[in-house]
Amino acid sequence: MAESHGGAKGPATNAHTEADGGHHSGGFPPFESSTFASQLVSLAIFFVALYVIVSKLALPKVGGAIEARQNKIEGDLTEAQALKDQSDAALKAYEGELASARSRAQAISNETREKSNAQAEAERKTLEEQLAKKLAEAEKTIASTRATAMGNVRGIAADAAGTIVQQLTGVIPDAASVNAAVDASLKG
Repeated sequence: MAESHGGAKGPATNAHTEADGGHHSGGFPPFESSTFASQLVSLAIFFVALYVIVSKLALPKVGGAIEARQNKIEGDLTEAQALKDQSDAALKAYEGELASARSRAQAISNETREKSNAQAEAERKTLEEQLAKKLAEAEKTIASTRATAMGNVRGIAADAAGTIVQQLTGVIPDAASVNAAVDASLKG
């Protein structure tokens, strides 16, 4: 058996070499100098085909998408600026209306205050006039009451003086002399 192995070793090696197609170089095929020209032609054809496909099909689609996106962004920015301008205008209008409303409210408040003050002043004057009339009437009443009281005081004083003189002296005094004495003492 050893012989058969040894004998088979030689022809098997030769068979293997012949199975490779007769090429005995053993290097990496892309680095073989005999295939450089065909590889360069294939590379050039592939590069030109790839360039044509990319430049005619892919780049216009990508460029169109980029341009559409840029146009969308610019449109959105323009719309945002327009909306900002509208909101600024609305804010200015609101502030103007607010200032106008405040001034109207201030004017209404001042007018109401002036009306209230005028009404209160009129009521105060009316009350003062009524009180002055009542005071004058009261003074007249007091004066007449005082005059009546003083008239009564004179009569009471004359009666009291006559009674006192009668009790002290036992003589009824003359009414004219008692009245003259009372008048003299009342005058001071």
